[in-house]
Amino acid sequence: MEFVPLLWEGLKVTAEVAFLAAIAALALSGASGLCRVSKYRTVQWAAKTYTELFRGIPLLVLLIWVYFALPFAGLELPKLAAAVLAIGLNYGAFGSEIVRSSIEAVPAGQREAGIALNFTPAQRMLYLILPQALPRMLPPFGNLLIELVKATSLIYFITLSDLTYQAMILRNNFLPWTPHIFGLLLILYFLLSVVITVVVKWLERRLTEGRV
Repeated sequence: MEFVPLLWEGLKVTAEVAFLAAIAALALSGASGLCRVSKYRTVQWAAKTYTELFRGIPLLVLLIWVYFALPFAGLELPKLAAAVLAIGLNYGAFGSEIVRSSIEAVPAGQREAGIALNFTPAQRMLYLILPQALPRMLPPFGNLLIELVKATSLIYFITLSDLTYQAMILRNNFLPWTPHIFGLLLILYFLLSVVITVVVKWLERRLTEGRV
């Protein structure tokens, strides 16, 4: 069972990258999604450019570009920072569409009610629109975060010692229990996805309590 400490270290790296990248992706999703529904065309255009650009770039290419190409421009990032930045930018762009579509799905009557109550645009968004949009966002965001966790396996290509990297190291040593290692790898990624599913469902219940 000499492989257990290595996989444990890999699991910690995977969890750290996934956690930090999820925070970055959620922050970018919220900011760009709100900008997409801004009344200012310049703000809308900037947010749409970010969304379309980073949705159209494969994550592996973005990882390689951030870690291997940016140093030629004078910006050399540590492996962890490069992984978090690339994954956050990529999944933040996908999350932006979730935020935008959820906000636009709130009935127009709610906005009209806010105007009738003399709410400012910020108050309408904060007190009327977002509380109704958030429950709509949770299921697709849950799926997005699961995809993000699975995507962390690509950081193997920038030699960050995550779960996949440690499994490949063990495989290259031609150890007799290699098939069991890859089976365990499947289970560990699955369990990480289950944790996200449980947390998202709990949040859904909390946000929908008392709603008809």
